[in-house]
Amino acid sequence: MPEDQGGPLGDLRYRRVAAELRRAIVAGEYASGAKLPPEGTLAERYGVSRGTVRHALDVLRSDGLVTSRRGTRRTVLGGSPAQSFAELLSFTNWARSIGEQPGGRVDRIVRRPAEQAEADQLGLAPRAEVYQVLRVRTLSGQPVMVERTLYPARVGVLVAELPPDAVSHTEALVGRGVLFTDADHTIDLAWADADDARLLDCPAGQVLLCERRRTTDPAGVPVEWSEDRYLPGTVAFTVHNSVAASTLGRRHSPRTAPGGAEES
Repeated sequence: MPEDQGGPLGDLRYRRVAAELRRAIVAGEYASGAKLPPEGTLAERYGVSRGTVRHALDVLRSDGLVTSRRGTRRTVLGGSPAQSFAELLSFTNWARSIGEQPGGRVDRIVRRPAEQAEADQLGLAPRAEVYQVLRVRTLSGQPVMVERTLYPARVGVLVAELPPDAVSHTEALVGRGVLFTDADHTIDLAWADADDARLLDCPAGQVLLCERRRTTDPAGVPVEWSEDRYLPGTVAFTVHNSVAASTLGRRHSPRTAPGGAEES
């Protein structure tokens, strides 16, 4: 039988399990984005209790090596590879690339005149018509992110025609001739408002990881301006810099988040 976790021996065993799993992750036995075996399988493999495994996984989570999303198997974070433009732009493509099932549901679409800051971001005349889309996104059925996306009317009218539960707006728009070729990303914090609290089942005022994105077509004309708010413990963004290139990548993350004021 697996040992009791209490006392000095249990303390040593959870550290040993954490060390073994850390070695396997660093060695590439579990690739970035891969799911670790279930707790019961790990407990049997290492001859310990599930509580000891859980304690070891908490250590790896604190080290930023695995996720901590409750109700699912832990996902490996280490060694995150550079991602394609499509994976970084599209939540759906990214989710599929890490073996998760993406989902989405439109909460509401509002057609209205653009505020000045919105018109500036989308390269529109003052008070030009825009479509504002509020949408919740899911990973394998669990809500993890709320999208707030503004589209110029020529793009928004196409989005309004899509089914409310369409998995990917980006794929649908590309199929209708809208091209996404360049994007600027700003990562900061936001605080959950009433819509976030309702759609993500979190307290109002909770800190959320926020990605603001402005995407343009081949001619440099803006096609969307989006603010995506993620629950802590669902994703992190990593940047790789070199003299040759710089890449931004999105990955699963432990419960930490960077921060956010309004974009200037």
